[in-house]
Amino acid sequence: MTDASAPRTLPPWWAVLLVALAIAGLAFAIGRFSTFGATAGAPGSDSPEAGFARDMQVHHGQAVEMAMDIYRSTDNPDIRVLAYDIATTQSGQKGEFYDWLVKWNLPQAGTPLMSWMAGSSHAHGDATASEQDLLTEMGMATAEELGALRAATGTEADCMFLALMTRHHEGALPMAQALVQLGSEPRALQVAEGVIATQSAEIDLMATLQRGLACGA
Repeated sequence: MTDASAPRTLPPWWAVLLVALAIAGLAFAIGRFSTFGATAGAPGSDSPEAGFARDMQVHHGQAVEMAMDIYRSTDNPDIRVLAYDIATTQSGQKGEFYDWLVKWNLPQAGTPLMSWMAGSSHAHGDATASEQDLLTEMGMATAEELGALRAATGTEADCMFLALMTRHHEGALPMAQALVQLGSEPRALQVAEGVIATQSAEIDLMATLQRGLACGA
């Protein structure tokens, strides 16, 4: 018989993710307070930093939406913890990206999606690509996929969420890597490196969860 009062021991992969989230959270907090109000040498509207801030607001917005949808519907405690972490972390970052553009006196909308990545080894799309094509390259879920996720239940919904969020994270990594390669603003580079570390850890975690749920079997 198990002792219901005993503390729950997290699996090893949760420890890795929690460390990554703690580091990202600390960097986020330090950066918000240390760079607030700085305007000297601010990036321009066509800069990699501005493009990253705009595109990642779009990208993070959908991640938060999917995470909150599954958080409300799942019965799986590991999925709930993951969804909560994604929703809170990416909501905070989305707000910071908005704040950067305000601080830099730049519009929230600008050049076509991912056009700022030109010149990096992670460049996407071409001049003829439609917005939907670019959204697909970013790993974004379609309206039909989001509808199917909301309609699904149980393990089917959990597996669908993990597949969609893995693809979503895989779309974010090249953007963060491109900013590290092209950018120069210290806080933006710090956040991009945090995105790479945290979302890479979450991709590994989601693969473990998929195996545990026998997704695709």
